[in-house]
This record gives sequence, C-alpha cells and structure tokens, in this order.
Amino acid sequence: MLANSVNLKESILLILGIGNILQKDDGIGVYASTYLKQNYDFSENVEIINGGVEGINLYSIFEQNEHILILDSIELKDEPASIYLIPSYELSGHGLNSGAAHEIGVLQCIDMLELQGKKTPKATILGIIPQHITFDISLSDTLKNSFENYIKTALNYLEKNGIKATQKEKTTTLEEIINEVKRV
Repeated sequence: MLANSVNLKESILLILGIGNILQKDDGIGVYASTYLKQNYDFSENVEIINGGVEGINLYSIFEQNEHILILDSIELKDEPASIYLIPSYELSGHGLNSGAAHEIGVLQCIDMLELQGKKTPKATILGIIPQHITFDISLSDTLKNSFENYIKTALNYLEKNGIKATQKEKTTTLEEIINEVKRV
C-alpha cells in the first residue's frame, strides 16, 4: 500500500489518508485521499498516499517529508461531522488514532522523531468527528453529507500553501469509491 518507489523528497506536500475502511467513519481519511487523487490535478508536486492503518510503518513517511496534510477522523468532544484543521504540535503526545486497529498513531510517529532529535515535518491534521465507528464498509449519512465540506477544507488548505487544485474532466463520486472498496 505504501509507495516505496515514489520519490517523496521531491513532493512539495504529502497528503496522507489515515483510517480503517472496515470501521465505517474511521475510513474517511482513506476515502478523502482517494477522492482527491482521482478527481484533482495539482499545480505543484503533491503526493497522495493512503496510509490506512499502517501505524508505525508510516514512520519513514514522516521522516522523509517536510510538509504533510493528514486526513483522518478525530475523536474530540463535539458534534459528529465537525471539521478541525489542527497543527500536529497542538496534539503532540496524544497519538492520533492510537490503539484500536492503529498499532501506533501518526502523531506518535512524529513524537518518536522528536525524541530521537530528528527534524519533524510541518504536519497538519484535517480531522472530522465520526458519527459511527462500527464494522461496516461505508460512511454514515452524517459524514457523507459533510464530505464535500471536508474536501473543500483540504483544497483551501492547499491553496493557502500555494497549491492550486484543478478538478479533472472525468470525476469519481464518493459512492463510486466506497463501492469499489466493497468489491475488493
């Protein structure tokens, strides 16, 4: 799943989709990164990776990149589908998605780099509060209804960082992406 052949050093920004597609809303980051990859071209070299539940296996991704946008569900006390754009340093020590299917969360990878005295990337989490974390390959209607706003927030973040996204002529819907996952 991780692209070892991709030259990550040359990308301006890495978009990393995180989550477990087998646990309903926890898969939002994977669906969103797939959606962006299939539906947009970018003005700069943007690399998009579906990190799934790779946990500690993502360590080298954080070690090799200077700027990362992490797409994921995030557990905070708020209404389902609330969207947060949070610099990773504000969540340091909390380990986004620690436990459950994620052996070591992505923020714990950043914490490990820091503890080793290595340079840490500028990482920002685009998180959305899940409605349901249960065994199902899909998204809740609440997150499906907020998906467009979630994608717009990602595109706005890219634009504020000097990266223009252009929608491709032929696009893939969220439902088509979810159905493709179900067929695999």
